[in-house]
Formats: sequence, C-alpha cells, structure tokens
Amino acid sequence: MTPRYVVCADTGSTFTKAAAVVVEGPDAGRLLGTAAVPTTVGPGLDVLTGLDAAVALVVAEAGGEPLDLRVCSSAGGGLRLAVVGYERVVTAEAGARVGLSAGAKVVHVSSGPLDRDKIAALAAARPDVVLLVGGTDGGDAEVLRHNASRLASSGPRVPYVVAGNADARDDVVALLERRNRTVVSTANVLPRIGVLDPHPARAAIRDVFVRHVIGGKGLTKGPRFARLVRGATPDLVLAGVELFADSGVGDVLLVDVGGATTDVYSALTPDAEEASLHREVVEVMWRGRTVEGDLGMRWSATGVADAALAEKLVAGAEHDEIDDAARLRHDEPSWLPASAADRRMDARIARLALTVALRRHARPTETVEGRTPGRDLSHVAVVVASGGVFRHAAPALLREMLAPVTDDHAGGWRVPVAPRLTVDQRYVMAAAGLLADDHPDAASALLVGALVDVG
Repeated sequence: MTPRYVVCADTGSTFTKAAAVVVEGPDAGRLLGTAAVPTTVGPGLDVLTGLDAAVALVVAEAGGEPLDLRVCSSAGGGLRLAVVGYERVVTAEAGARVGLSAGAKVVHVSSGPLDRDKIAALAAARPDVVLLVGGTDGGDAEVLRHNASRLASSGPRVPYVVAGNADARDDVVALLERRNRTVVSTANVLPRIGVLDPHPARAAIRDVFVRHVIGGKGLTKGPRFARLVRGATPDLVLAGVELFADSGVGDVLLVDVGGATTDVYSALTPDAEEASLHREVVEVMWRGRTVEGDLGMRWSATGVADAALAEKLVAGAEHDEIDDAARLRHDEPSWLPASAADRRMDARIARLALTVALRRHARPTETVEGRTPGRDLSHVAVVVASGGVFRHAAPALLREMLAPVTDDHAGGWRVPVAPRLTVDQRYVMAAAGLLADDHPDAASALLVGALVDVG
C-alpha cells in the first residue's frame, strides 16, 4: 500500500523542483522521490508545463495518488517589494527587515514625506507590492497620512500593505481605497520604539503575493497556478529553517548560493540580555533573511569579484582571474563546468559569495543612530548549505567552500564555534516550509532524514 503523501514543488526562475513526502503514519517525513525540470517561463510558454512535468515524475516514482499539491514560487523574479516609511532608521528600516523576512526582494526604500521625485523613484523600481509603514502606535501620524494621499493620487497601481500607526490605519486605508487601490491592512510593524512585530505584515505580504501578484506575472493563463502557490519561495524556506530550529536542534544558519542571489537565513535563540539593552532603535530580528542581489554563480558572478575585492579577500592577479571567469558565467548563465579547473573556479566563486554574504548578514553595522550589534552566530548548532554548487560538489571542494563558515575570523562577525555542517542535497527545505503549518512532525522528520553531513 502506497503511503499517504503530499507533493511539494518550488517553481524557481530556472528550475522547478518537486518532492513527494509522506505526511502520515510511522514513516511521516520519508522522502518518496524528487525531480527537477527546467521552469517553463518566457514568451509562448506556460509555467504549468514544467510544474506538471516535475509533479508527474515524482508521482510516478512515489506511486499512487498524492493527498495534495503545494507550490511555492520565485519565478518571474519573485516578489519585488518597496517600503515607504517615516524615518529611514526607524520605521523604514523596520519595514525593510520585515520585507526580507517575508521572502521579498526589497527594491526600494523611501523615508519621510513623499514628493514628486520620490514618487518617480518609487515607480522606477517597479515594485509588485508597496509596504506602507510609519510611526509607532499613538505617535506621529501626519507623514503616514500624507504618504497615503500621495500614493493614492499618483503612486504605482499595485497592491498596498498598510502596517503603520494603528491610530491612522482607517484613514490611510480609506484614502487608498477611494482611488481604487488594492489594500490590505495589518498590525504595525513597529508598535513601540525598540519593538519589532514582523509576523502580521509578513503574513499579509504572503497573502498579497498569492492573491494579487502571481496572476500578474504573465507566467500562465487561468487561475490554477495562483491557487496552487502558497507563498514566495524564500518565505517558505525561512519557515522551514524556523521549524528546524524549533525541533530541538538549536540555532540554525542556512546559506543558499544561487545563480542571481545569495540568501542567508538564520533562526537564533533570543538573548535575554541583548533584548533588555534595547541598543537598537529597531530591535534585532532573531529570525530572518538577508538577500544579496550582487552575489551569485551566474547572473551576479561579476558582483562576487567586485565584492571580494572590496572586502580584501582577493587582490591583483587573483582578482583579475576571478573577474574573467565571472564575466564568462554572467554572459552565459546556462554555462556548466566541463573540467576539474572549471569546477574549482566555481568553488572559488561560491566560497567568496558565501563569505561576503555571511559578513553582511551578521557583522555590526554603522548607522546615523550608532553602531548596531550584528547577529551573534557563535551558538549556531547546524549550518545548512543550499544551492546546486554545493549539492553537486565533491567532498574536498565542498569542505573548501564551507570553510569560511567557521574560519572567517577576520570578517568582523561571530562565527559558529562548533556547528554541524550539512548540505540540502535533495532540496527539501522549501518542502519542509510548505508542510510546516499542518504537518510539522513530518516536516521536521524530513529535515532530519534528508540533510547530509559534510564529511
């Protein structure tokens, strides 16, 4: 008898990955099969063609019929979010952090009263959604009302998520709705100075992405794909990271080096002393994600060379060599390594992308309000490496690429002291996130069983 299972699929910009996961009984969490096929996006193509092909392969391997099909997506460039706030170091910063945790690519941040030039810059960023924030609850509301009025009259015609001062919420929603804007309101992301509440806005952004953005990407005809999608892929990956941390393994760090971006996720245990100090105007997000749009293996490979030079990780002839290789990969994103030398260069680029992304994710930063403490990753118990460059690497190259996770002592951040190093070789973190809400035990067991230790 075939176990009862769910098919989880991630429709990415390049590949669509699917996994069949047992969700009931003593084998809950067992992986019955996986598949990856090219994503079918572009003129004359329908994203459902690739999705259905991946699902068919997995179902043929698993047997029987799945209980459900769940999809997350970053096809069509994922979710492009703009943040309009009050003060850059307070509500605008809070909104940007919330946007990243919601799986969005934050393409624009505006602070203060909007004028014609700021509206033009916002429109030029081509956001899919605008997150409108401003003021603590009971605090100043005039800038929030002003910005809502300007956006209603001349802002981009995209959905708006309102997550600012609760006292002005009804007025702001009314202003936007009178101009036929799609509006979702939710709790303030910054109800009090030093207190960040990301979860309501994160849920609202996910809902807007599914209900209003997916259908406008031109990926498919008809409503079926939008009905299947549960959220943006990075949001579901973060859900998987959070679930894994909550399963008892301890703090978790995940680094995903992709073709266009390098994403870093961390789920940390709140430090009571740190929380009590309130050293930041916007408190630390103990669970979150950063995305580096200039670091990647193909489309953004040239950014890796430049960032590594700026970080003094390479210099002179070594930089020139890496830059030449990066330009080849940038110009031909479908290029695949054909020799040992090619694979070594891919590994060097991946190692540099990982190093720079971790430094940006974790080290202290300087703002006009002072020095923020950064993220203390020294207590991370499990590190997960994700991305094709890690999944397909020989053990020696894999160890070399991941060495900076524990050895980058010159990077200005607190490295993990003695973590377990693993690779998501079968790409199950997104699947775990898709199952986290109603099959948490199966999702946790999937991660425990599918992550492969680095030897």
